[in-house]
Amino acid sequence: MENFDFYSPTEFVFGKDRENETGKYVKKHGGSKVLIHYGGGSVKRSGLLERVQASLDQEKIEYVLLGGVKPNPRSGLVYEGIEICKTEKVDFILAVGGGSTIDSAKAIAAGTIYDGDFWDFYMGKRIEKALPVGTVLTIAAAGSEGSPDSVITKEEGMFKRGASGDAIRPKFSILNPALTQTLPPFQTAAGITDIMAHLYERYLTNTKEVEVTDRLIEGLLLTMIHEGPRVIADPDNYEARANIMWAGMMAHNNSCGVGRSQDWNSHNIEHELSALYDCAHGAGLAVTLPAVFTYVMDHDVMRFAKAAVRVWGCEMDFDHPEVTAKEGIERLRRFFISIGMPKNFEELGAKEEDIPVLVKALCRGDGREGTISGFVTLNEDDCTKIYKMMI
Repeated sequence: MENFDFYSPTEFVFGKDRENETGKYVKKHGGSKVLIHYGGGSVKRSGLLERVQASLDQEKIEYVLLGGVKPNPRSGLVYEGIEICKTEKVDFILAVGGGSTIDSAKAIAAGTIYDGDFWDFYMGKRIEKALPVGTVLTIAAAGSEGSPDSVITKEEGMFKRGASGDAIRPKFSILNPALTQTLPPFQTAAGITDIMAHLYERYLTNTKEVEVTDRLIEGLLLTMIHEGPRVIADPDNYEARANIMWAGMMAHNNSCGVGRSQDWNSHNIEHELSALYDCAHGAGLAVTLPAVFTYVMDHDVMRFAKAAVRVWGCEMDFDHPEVTAKEGIERLRRFFISIGMPKNFEELGAKEEDIPVLVKALCRGDGREGTISGFVTLNEDDCTKIYKMMI
């Protein structure tokens, strides 16, 4: 296990109707004038936004509104939010929505008190200071409600990149699983896939002797395998939703990733798909993960074989561990299909003729120099072959 620092100060407020306490937690964490950041009309139609506003009114906290966040959140709205916060002297950002809304809120929080272009953070500059952020979560997926991470798409060039820093970990996150019961099955399944991807990206490590975090990851993957089909079959199953929502937070606040190298090549490869085609991130990952895993399996075949046995219940073939490893990857692929995720480029809406565009953006775009690194370092030829495996 490697040396590590781990700091996770978010206060989690979990359970039914807890969004009615939002104002109390904003006040507790120092907010006096709030930017309420949200996406489309669902938070209005459901009455959630109204309930959040009422809770702020009850605490006599001023607020301004900024809606319009899209899946794969865009830089243009971030710039707009930064300008509003500076003009209105906002001192707290409240995200009401899913991972896209939270990521956009984090970017606004960092950019508002930064003299330069907020995109500097998405080019590799660490976020050291930001306005405080709180969240009211509406979908279990990205894990942004507990993480120090944010992903934004830059509209000029359509580059999808991430930024990180403990300064953008939410001060509090309100998690009411009942808010996810009205999600369409496709969005629920995409969220499940994203959660599992966050776990696998940490499981693929070159660090030895990390049994504690291995077991945490395996346990959470088993939870998703159990609860995913239950919630697809019965969208109103609150207990399944609750387990998925908490697993989503645990999967990405990095408690499962400390002391070990991590991968993230699958996320980088998928980001180009969702940037170019605006597909759901989880749907893109469902197609990407099996292809990447098959391509890099030989780098450490026993790690894939261990996941196959411990997570997917495969029988270990010690004479031919690659057979066990492949069976585990195939069971993962079939699981994604079983919950309604796409299985190939065509179902994702991607096109073979666009592969050179995807590879160029992935390996050369926005300051990159020809490779991406993680569990394995991949060059342009590797990435081309991986995209072709998705066809």
